[in-house]
Order: sequence, then C-alpha cells, then structure tokens
Amino acid sequence: MKILVTGGAGFIGGNFVQYMVNEYPEDMIINLDNLTYAGNLETLKSVEDKPNYKFIKGDIADREFIFDLFEKERPDVVINFAAESHVDRSIEDPEIFVRTNVLGTTTLLDASKTYGVKRYHQVSTDEVYGDLPLDRPDLFFTEETPLHTSSPYSSSKAAADLFVQAYHRTYGLPTTISRCSNNYGPYQFPEKLIPLMISRALADESLPVYGNGANVRDWLHVLDHCKAIDLIIRKGKEGEVYNVGGHNERTNLEVVKTILKALGKPESLITYVEDRKGHDQRYAIDPAKLENELGWEPEYNFDTGIAQTIDWYLNNRDWWENILSGDYQNYFQKMYVDKGRVSE
Repeated sequence: MKILVTGGAGFIGGNFVQYMVNEYPEDMIINLDNLTYAGNLETLKSVEDKPNYKFIKGDIADREFIFDLFEKERPDVVINFAAESHVDRSIEDPEIFVRTNVLGTTTLLDASKTYGVKRYHQVSTDEVYGDLPLDRPDLFFTEETPLHTSSPYSSSKAAADLFVQAYHRTYGLPTTISRCSNNYGPYQFPEKLIPLMISRALADESLPVYGNGANVRDWLHVLDHCKAIDLIIRKGKEGEVYNVGGHNERTNLEVVKTILKALGKPESLITYVEDRKGHDQRYAIDPAKLENELGWEPEYNFDTGIAQTIDWYLNNRDWWENILSGDYQNYFQKMYVDKGRVSE
C-alpha cells in the first residue's frame, strides 16, 4: 500500500511517519511537507534512509503541484496532518490558516476524488467543539457534539471537516475524520506548552501561564494518537468521525507544576500573564466510540507519559536547541538539496 502523509515533518505527523515506516515495511510512506516554521526534517533522521520512505517538499494548497504529485505517485491512502495549528498565531494572522487548513484540504480532496484514493483521512482537533464549562466535569465531547469554534484556527479546522464530510456525501469519497485532544510527547515544537515550559525551566527563565492557569486540557500521548489513526484508516467505517482522547484531564497550572517538580525547579519561576483572547475553558473527549467499535485504548496515562516526555527532552537537547537557534531550517538544504536528492 502507498500512503501519502501530509504534514509529516510536524510534531504529530513526524511521529506518525516514524511509526508507520517501522511498523509496515511493506508499505511505502510518502511524506509531503512544506517545511514552514514548525516543519523539522531532523525529526525523521531515523527513517530517512529506509527503502519504504520518501520525502517530498510541497504546499498542499498548490493545486497544480498536488495534481502532478497524485498523477505520479497514485497513493492508495491520504492522511492529512498538514495544518497551521497555533491558536495565538491564528489570532494574529487568520488568512494563512484559511489557505492551508481550508483551501489545502479541498485541494487534497479534489485530487483524492480524481485519482480514486481508497481512503482519505482528515486529522482534526477537539477544538472544533469549542469548550466545556469548568463546573461541569460530567460533560464530554462526543462525535455528536455540535461544532462551536472559538478561534480562527479552530474555525478553519471545522470548515475543513465539513468539506471532508461533504465530499463523502456528494461524491462518495471514502473518508474518515479523527478529532484528538491535546497531544504531547517527543518532537513537539518548542512553542507549545509542555516543551516550552521544559526548555524555559531548564534555563531558569520565567514560565508564562495564561490567566490563572485553571484552563483544563485532556492530554493524549502522541504515540497513542498515531496508533488510533492507523486503526481508523484500516478498520474505521467510511464517512465516520472518531474522537481520540487520553482520559487525562489536567489544568495548565498542574502541568506546569508537574514539569517544575520533575526538573527540581522552584514554582517561583511561574509568571501569570494576560489571558488569551477567547481562551477555551475545558476540553474533554469521550473516546468510547473508538474504544467500543475499533478496540482502541490508550497505553499511556499522563503520569507515565509526562515523565517519559521530560526525559526525552533532557536526552535530546540538540533537537530542540537547534530549533531555538534556527539551525533546523538548514537541514533540508544540507541533507536533500546539497546531496542531490531533490532540486529546489
């Protein structure tokens, strides 16, 4: 089987590509990424020379490029991770989120329809559901929860989901969608909460926490997410949405304090800053459908997962320090262009 993974140099996509290349040596994994600020090919060092892996640089919103790629590669499965995903960036510049997350998705859908893709899978987010009140711990997002977005980012992801569902209903394209809670684990870009707090704590710098830190997130280890997507593309029912959650609700402040304790750093490093505009209060996913219908269950709880994640960042300082310095952006030139693997 030939599987096209878009956004495979990002955090979740990169972990997924590594998992698939190693788990299915008989399948060809094509990694398509535009290498914008969060795309990092150093994440794929361990698989870049494997015979069942190929990297292609390109933009999912470039229609001519995408159709040429599909004509040449004829993928059986398309898994779309490619997205602008940082909420704060979406508040500052919504337009790029519309281009990548909406136009990019419809371009991939059109190519998948034209070339007879056997499964198109859209990687979405629980943020399309909006948020839940802090005083109702009994409430959870299900696949039937209405879409109620809060940010330009979540709005663009909800729009993409609706296009995926429309292409299934109108054209019969075999699609699935997964909506996940907050991911954490190895290779996460340092602007996100957990790696940001780890890197700043190690440098004895202040740890900025929005508002009073009471916002709640359901944390999902990235490898549990990867295995869920693999299960959905192979066994999931066409046209369906599957929620993927970790059963690990924590306030942002609890997460930060857990990191400080593990690193032996004082809580005096915490600095409370002005709250994010439209900041969602609580995310909590009910993954019962995925568990009951496909037999998925998470392997990590938050305590074991966060300990492993902190250890990974301690043992792989070169990876994230290269990002902080900007050196990671030279990797594509050095490893692909200069070696003649691709032409720019």
